[in-house]
Amino acid sequence: MATKQILRAQLRSYPANGHTAYLPQVRKIVLEYCQKLPSSTNTRTFISNDLQRVAWQNPHVEFVVKQRNGHEPIARGLYVNGRDKVIPLQEFEVNGVEKKVQLLLDSSGAKIKQLKKGRIVESMTEAARGIWSGLHVDTPFKI
Repeated sequence: MATKQILRAQLRSYPANGHTAYLPQVRKIVLEYCQKLPSSTNTRTFISNDLQRVAWQNPHVEFVVKQRNGHEPIARGLYVNGRDKVIPLQEFEVNGVEKKVQLLLDSSGAKIKQLKKGRIVESMTEAARGIWSGLHVDTPFKI
């Protein structure tokens, strides 16, 4: 009987989010700013003072800083699922810029889904017995 050869590449396990592991969904954050516009002042301050600390706290994320003259400052998050999110930064103070970068770090990159009208909980299947109402029984419910 011939034995089947197992290649090393077949022994790999592919990481996935679950109860034993967590994989951050963000892979890259791009900060774009203008060197001359006054609306980029707080973004430039964040980049020079705080970005190194944020990068050390998140070693799994690639941080890119781009200088784009004549453009408003933005933070762009690129995610594993191929999507990206863009947040304009021109109206924020330095700590507001850091909060928006943290928002991109914590986000999943998934498309925002709106809840259906009037429903708070969404289920794949309806309840087995339906919705109970005191008005639709033989003897009305009395308080």
